Amino acid sequence: MKQLTTLLTLLPLAAAAQTFHVSVSNPSDTDRRDVPVVIDLHKTLKKKAANILSAEVITPTLTGRGEGRPLPSQLDDLDGDLIPDELAFVCDIPARTTSTFTVEFSAVHPPKATFTPRTAAFMKVWDRKYRYPYINSIEYQGRNEPLATYDAIYGHGAQWESELVGFRVYMDHRQSIDIYGKPSPQLVLDRTNFYSTREDMAAGLGCDILFAGPSVGAGSFRGYVDGQPTYVDSVEARGQRVIASGPVRAIVEVWDKNWYYHGKTLQMRQRYTIYAGHRNVDVDVKLSGEGIDDELFCTGVQKLEMENEGYMPLASGLVGSWGRNVPDKAAEDLVEGVGLGVYVSPAYLSSKKEDTYNYLTLLRPRDGIIRYHLAICALMERGGFKDAQGWFTWLEQWRSELDKPCSVKVKK
Repeated sequence: MKQLTTLLTLLPLAAAAQTFHVSVSNPSDTDRRDVPVVIDLHKTLKKKAANILSAEVITPTLTGRGEGRPLPSQLDDLDGDLIPDELAFVCDIPARTTSTFTVEFSAVHPPKATFTPRTAAFMKVWDRKYRYPYINSIEYQGRNEPLATYDAIYGHGAQWESELVGFRVYMDHRQSIDIYGKPSPQLVLDRTNFYSTREDMAAGLGCDILFAGPSVGAGSFRGYVDGQPTYVDSVEARGQRVIASGPVRAIVEVWDKNWYYHGKTLQMRQRYTIYAGHRNVDVDVKLSGEGIDDELFCTGVQKLEMENEGYMPLASGLVGSWGRNVPDKAAEDLVEGVGLGVYVSPAYLSSKKEDTYNYLTLLRPRDGIIRYHLAICALMERGGFKDAQGWFTWLEQWRSELDKPCSVKVKK
C-alpha cells in the first residue's frame, strides 16, 4: 500500500497547482467540532486526480488575525491503484454558519508531515520471535480453522483508534468488533495492542472494555437466519487491510469472497472509518449477488452482563445499552463500565428486535449497500459519561447530527 500524505507546511506550490474553495455549512443551532469533510477527487479533479501528490487545506482568514493557517488533512487511496481518491479533513463550524476553506492540490511530493496524528490504524503478524511486523493486508483461505486465522494476527485483527476510543475487528468467522477504553485522550493501541497489562492500566493507557461472547458486541455485522444473528461462516476466502492511518481519519476494510448465505453466493466488503475527535465509527457494507436487496442482515448492541440498561426508541433506527462487564474472564476483579450505540438510517432499517443477548437492528441493502454507525464510551473516561441517562441523551444528539449533517460545496 502506498502511503499518501499531505503537504503540511507552507511552501510555494508548483505552477501546476489547482486551487478550490470548500464551503462547509452547519444547519443546526449548536456548534459542531471536528466535522468530517471528504472531497471526491475524481469528481473534483476528473482525470487530473492521477497527477496529484499532495494537498494543502487553509483555514478561513479571520479579520484582524492575519492569514489563514494550514489544517491537518490527508489524501487517501481507497482502492490500492496508487491514485488518490479522496481528500479528508476535519473542522469546527459554529452554529448556523458557513466556513470556507482553501484547498490547493499539487503534483509536487510533500515534505515530511509535521502534524501530530489524531487517528491510527494497523495490523501486525504474530511472530514467534516477538517482532510482530506490520502488514498492510492479509487474506486467508476459507477452509482454515477459524482460531488459526484469529491467532495468526497480533491483536487478533486489524486495529484502529481516535484519541477517545479504540477498536479491533476479529480475523475469523465472527468478524466481531471489540472495543478499547481510555481514561484520557491519546493514541495507545500501537503500544498495548489490546493486551494491556496492569502496569499499562495504572499508567493511564486504558484497556479492552467488552466481553462480546455470543452477542453482536458493539455494532458487529451479522447475517440473519431463522430469526437469529449468524456469523460469516462459509466463505472461500476472507481478508483484512488497512486503507488509511491518520492524521485525521483511519480506515480498515474487511472482505469475504463467495460467502454462502441463504443458498446463494455473495461477495461482501465492509469498511470502518473513524475521524479525529470522534467516538463513533462509520460502517459501509457493500454486497453483491443474486437478489441481494431482498436479503436480510443485522447489527446492534449487546446487553451488558451486569446492571444492563437498554435503549430502543420506536421512532428511529437507534439502539443503545449501558452497564458493566468483565472483559477478561481471567481477571474477574477488573470490571468495566460501558456504553454502546448503533444508528441505522431509515433507508436501510427493516425493523428492530430484542433477543436474549442483543438489541438488534435488522437491515436490508439498497442497491447492494448498507450504511450504519456505531459509537462507544467507557466509564473510565475522565469527565465522561457517568450513567445510562447521560449516554442515551448523547446518543439522541448524535442521531440528530447524523440526520442533519453539515453540507459541503466545492468551487474552483
